[in-house]
Amino acid sequence: MLLPAAAAPARGRGRALRSALRDAVRSGRLAGGTRLPSSRELAADLGVSRGLVTEAYEQLTAESYLRSGRGAGTWVSEGVRAAERPVRDRAPRAAGARVDFRPGTPDLSLFPRSAWAAAQRTVFGRLPHGALGYPDPRGLPELREALAGLLARRRGVVADPERLVVCSGVAQATTLLGFVLRDEGVASVGVEDPGSPEHSSLFAATGLGTVPLPLDDEGLALAPLERSGVRAVVTTPAHQFPTGIGYSAQRRGALLGWARDADAVIMEDDYDGDFRYDRAPVGALQGLDPERVVYTGSVSKSLAPGLRLGWLIAPAALTERIVARKRTMDLGNPVLDQAVLADFIVRGGYDRQLRRCQRAYRERRDAMVAALGEHFPGTAVSGIAAGLHIIARLPARYGPEDVFLERAAGAGIALRPLRDCGTAGSEDGTLPLVLGYAHLSPGDIARGVAALAESWPTGRAGSC
Repeated sequence: MLLPAAAAPARGRGRALRSALRDAVRSGRLAGGTRLPSSRELAADLGVSRGLVTEAYEQLTAESYLRSGRGAGTWVSEGVRAAERPVRDRAPRAAGARVDFRPGTPDLSLFPRSAWAAAQRTVFGRLPHGALGYPDPRGLPELREALAGLLARRRGVVADPERLVVCSGVAQATTLLGFVLRDEGVASVGVEDPGSPEHSSLFAATGLGTVPLPLDDEGLALAPLERSGVRAVVTTPAHQFPTGIGYSAQRRGALLGWARDADAVIMEDDYDGDFRYDRAPVGALQGLDPERVVYTGSVSKSLAPGLRLGWLIAPAALTERIVARKRTMDLGNPVLDQAVLADFIVRGGYDRQLRRCQRAYRERRDAMVAALGEHFPGTAVSGIAAGLHIIARLPARYGPEDVFLERAAGAGIALRPLRDCGTAGSEDGTLPLVLGYAHLSPGDIARGVAALAESWPTGRAGSC
């Protein structure tokens, strides 16, 4: 056996030998039923004392890795299963994309490091020792107060801090709601089609089915929703993902009317509602009927997704059940991060960050639209001037879609076609793409779209 005990420092040889034996059994190098050398033989082979080997054998026998019998020697236990080795693709991996136009990522270089560090110093200096105990599963009271004020002011939300639950982003908020709805007897949830694939996968993880529901120019189509029989639906009314439309006032009112008539719940995913570039953002749907709408949001687009900080504001009838589920899920979010965000909001840092991001993302959206107009003439950009992505419908002459996407990938350009977001496809022969721009500089956007045009077989796409 090749074991490293002799090479280990003198004081660590026993530990090294035990660890090496465990690893050999776990990996399958020492298969079940293998007879090990006697303690005298192995000690001589490794250049260590016999007592050290005897001690290692006894320890691993106690842990059930080995078995022994008087006069019968020492063997590897049959019941220990070797860890399965992951199958690795021996082919070389494709190089990373030169340009990644897939949506969903903010510009992480805009994260306000200095202001965040200042808030951390402030919090560390004043946070009482008692605050470091197990937290309220709802979240730190100071953060819930700060968020309630912020969301009421910026998004028109009816925000009672007692009904606000701090979550690990909208993903956890969705999961919490899914478990509670399942416990209420709900079997399936309506989802926008096209829509965010994450909604369906998160609800599926809670045991709920999903029913794709079509959109029209005003938002979620009401007739299919009414026929579906669902008692819950998830929506993105401020800036629908991925189509980019904003729900009309009439459709918002009709959707709430459906919820009242059907005794149903609407989940509002306000994932980028703060980012409107041509006018003030439309207020949240929840503000019109807080007893029918579960409002969710996060700092993933405004600060950074790695912070894993978000919120859920629940109707009174669901609040305590959501809090109870949150308690059993993780006992609450890290207190220090919550305290820092609360300080950051109260001191005006969050508002300043939003203004900074709005300026940057508006410039990048303009750069994307201009580059598409230059290199892909005839492209239609749909949706309102908002958010971190656009829908670009390239003329049919750039198809077929599969060939276009293959050539883009070959040029090192990552794209997401609209078809990845649901069952709804293009009916007019155009190539609808969901293009993210927030994480790219205007120069990178211009160069990326130019490179995409160069991947077209006739050279620059604009020459077609």
